[in-house]
Amino acid sequence: MSERKAILVMGAGDATGGAIAKRFAREGYVTCVARRSADKLTALVDEITAAGGSARAFGCDARVEDQVLELFATIEREIGPLEVVVFNIGANVRFSITETTERVYRKVWEMAALAGFFTGREAARAMLPRQRGTIIFTGATASLRGSKHFAAFASAKFALRATAQSMARELGPQGIHVAHPIIDGAIDTAFIRDTFPEMYKLKDRDGILNPAHIADSYWQIHCQPRDCWVHEMDLRPWLETF
Repeated sequence: MSERKAILVMGAGDATGGAIAKRFAREGYVTCVARRSADKLTALVDEITAAGGSARAFGCDARVEDQVLELFATIEREIGPLEVVVFNIGANVRFSITETTERVYRKVWEMAALAGFFTGREAARAMLPRQRGTIIFTGATASLRGSKHFAAFASAKFALRATAQSMARELGPQGIHVAHPIIDGAIDTAFIRDTFPEMYKLKDRDGILNPAHIADSYWQIHCQPRDCWVHEMDLRPWLETF
């Protein structure tokens, strides 16, 4: 088995997750990227490889416990020790409370909360014997307050935040850094560009979050000395009101 350090980005999409993967690949990490369909990760893996990095794509439904177990076992067995695990699955939906169905609520909870628990637990199991590692859960504005039409998303993000807090208190004294950065603002994505064009115009004024800059912050979290670990931090554009 290779002794190179590995990072797993669970929920590696075209924006934040992909940027995190590329950032750690630049530092020499073997970047393991996962989403439900591995085929959708081909472009990201090719980009990392073309830049001289090392990456491997995995298809994994993070809501399914057996798939998460197999993913972690494969990485530890075939690639290297996981030094960093990032849970970055979104699940942001907008529905009036009267239009929020059982299926919507359950699916959002499974994606943002249950999947985060599975990922965090397996990361802890892998890292505890080595007494080191970093686990980062991506938070959102909804992690802190529930806005109208976001009951499903906010409740799931509240749950994920509580999981991160509990893990930090348990695992910190055992050498594992658990962090929960809050992404408070629009991110430079195709979704924002196509759905909120007026908001997207703020990009020219640094008014929306650049995924590469978010990734820089995640790298800095991982590099923090253990006498000065952060658990929660806010990342927002200078124009954002809060």
